[in-house]
Amino acid sequence: MLNGTNIFLIGMMGAGKSTVGKLLAQKLGYNFLDTDPLIEKCAGKSIPEIFAKDGEETFRDLEQQVLSQVSAYTRLVVATGGGIVMRSLNWSHLHDGIVVWIDVPIETLYHRLKTASEQRPLLQTADPLQNLNDIYSQRRDRYAQADISIMVTENETTEAVRDRLFEVIQARISPDRLK
Repeated sequence: MLNGTNIFLIGMMGAGKSTVGKLLAQKLGYNFLDTDPLIEKCAGKSIPEIFAKDGEETFRDLEQQVLSQVSAYTRLVVATGGGIVMRSLNWSHLHDGIVVWIDVPIETLYHRLKTASEQRPLLQTADPLQNLNDIYSQRRDRYAQADISIMVTENETTEAVRDRLFEVIQARISPDRLK
């Protein structure tokens, strides 16, 4: 149905891009890629180490390079880092495919992330919930530029999100299917 067009998942950390992305790729018969492990492989260190030793700007440079390389392929579902939308150049690569914003309420994100916050450099603050709100406010308008937006409810399973997303993509690609 997609003729090999890539699907790029964007959204906040903890939105479920990797989990939903794997399931969606299976359903589509696509390959799945997560940009974060690719960045770690390129850098030879973990994302928290990159942030601590080299800074966020170096991480964002690596992220941009990885996205550039990944977007050259087809038949991929790609989970991206939450901040990938902040660089305009990244959008030129994202628009090579269908961009899907997985939008999750901040409180839900906070509950998902609080147990693994040491793996999230941007949550290493005195008030992680407020920081999540601030980050969301900074990125919301960029996320809203996605081709498709899907709001996830608190108790919705990843399978349900995948199925709903699959239907939205089908309807977007083939509006006649709904008739």
